[in-house]
Amino acid sequence: MKKVCIVFRHSPYGTTTTREGIDFALLSASFEQQVSLVFCDEAVLHLLPNQQATLAGSKDYVSVFKAFDLYEIDTVLACKQSLETLGINQHELAIDVQIAEAAAIRAALADADEVLVF
Repeated sequence: MKKVCIVFRHSPYGTTTTREGIDFALLSASFEQQVSLVFCDEAVLHLLPNQQATLAGSKDYVSVFKAFDLYEIDTVLACKQSLETLGINQHELAIDVQIAEAAAIRAALADADEVLVF
């Protein structure tokens, strides 16, 4: 089984980059690849609940995050430093994620057969 790690680094709105990454993650998982996700930098903002994407002219794809379990995407990491920089606490997040130090993120990247950054 191929291990794919997808890293999200950009803020929630303004581009379709994250949506493309989520679509790729779900597609890869549906083809029985082991998918792990990493949210770092401004991408941790995707994990906040009650976003109103339509006000920014975007589609609401953040609700798709709750389907990760259905696709057996079990490893979802959020960068601890990014959360702290933006003043976000784990209990504020919309989905259950693992808060990860830089070393844990490096280990996830090293363990992957393929790494994609969105």
